[in-house]
Amino acid sequence: MSDSHRSRTSLTRTSLTRAWSACTVSARTVFARTSRTRTSRLRAKLRRTVVAAAASLCLLGAVPGTAGAATNYPVPYSFGAGIAAQLLHPGSAPVGANDFGCRPSAEHPYPVVLVHGTFGNMTDSWQSLSPLLANNGYCVFALDYGGSPGNLFQGYGDIPASAGQLAAFVDRVLAATGAPKVDIVGHSQGGMMPRYFIRNLGGAAKVHELVGLALSNHGTTLWGLLNLLQAYPGGSRFLTSLCVACVQQTAGSDFMNALNAGGDTVPGVHYTVISTRYDWAVTPLESTFLHGPDATNIIVQDTCWSDFADHLALIYDQVALREVLNALDPARAKRTCAVVLPVLGG
Repeated sequence: MSDSHRSRTSLTRTSLTRAWSACTVSARTVFARTSRTRTSRLRAKLRRTVVAAAASLCLLGAVPGTAGAATNYPVPYSFGAGIAAQLLHPGSAPVGANDFGCRPSAEHPYPVVLVHGTFGNMTDSWQSLSPLLANNGYCVFALDYGGSPGNLFQGYGDIPASAGQLAAFVDRVLAATGAPKVDIVGHSQGGMMPRYFIRNLGGAAKVHELVGLALSNHGTTLWGLLNLLQAYPGGSRFLTSLCVACVQQTAGSDFMNALNAGGDTVPGVHYTVISTRYDWAVTPLESTFLHGPDATNIIVQDTCWSDFADHLALIYDQVALREVLNALDPARAKRTCAVVLPVLGG
């Protein structure tokens, strides 16, 4: 090795070390602002996870060239990564997403559009799946919808209007990539709302595959709490003022009845639903499932007993995200099993 090469290598290592230290300090500072109280063991573990994830995300932006390594992104299976990204880069596209210069390969001809759930956003929802897909050779795109631009909370607005936002975004992705169709992967409302786009806004001709994690396909009772609230005088009006989409996702709502009238699926589109038995947001569990030709329903605990992911953790669950890859590329399907924790993932 030449002296000049050794010098460049040493400089690179020194730069990386300094950047990591700076990012770690920055991440700890940001986290400290959000919590001034003594933490429990679980909160302390979450803090360590968030700091490490935040430092990793900061490093991606701090080291020249790292962000361009589209086939070698870190994939953090922890909701802490989403929290860190939101703290450090609020409103930003997830790692690996929204390169409108990306051109799909012959191996993966359909760009993947990621659609977050109610009250989520693209920044905190997709810090695992977006880099995972990019590492596997997909062009990845993500959007915010159903909320005020720049707002932390998204996905609470009228669902047909949100479907219109998705339709416009899909058109933009198709125009930029030259692809004939897209694949859509959504969480909760983000996997159900695209069905409105497919059925009512011309999406059937533009969507190849719809993959959903913990979907509200037939609405939810939220253990009966939504129905109880709406039974009180003014309860429905109060809930609507806070979250139109929440009312529309209530089991038996006019929106749900209309969406599922005539069958759950549309010919020509492939559907995969990935669910968890520990879902507390979409209840009962059976309301997540789709029925019809070309629809597959998967419960992660059927193949992995140690997966304790709940509604939130499923998007940071390596078992569930492996099933997403399987749905998008069945020829390379395989399964994995790991210990996955509620909320945090793993």
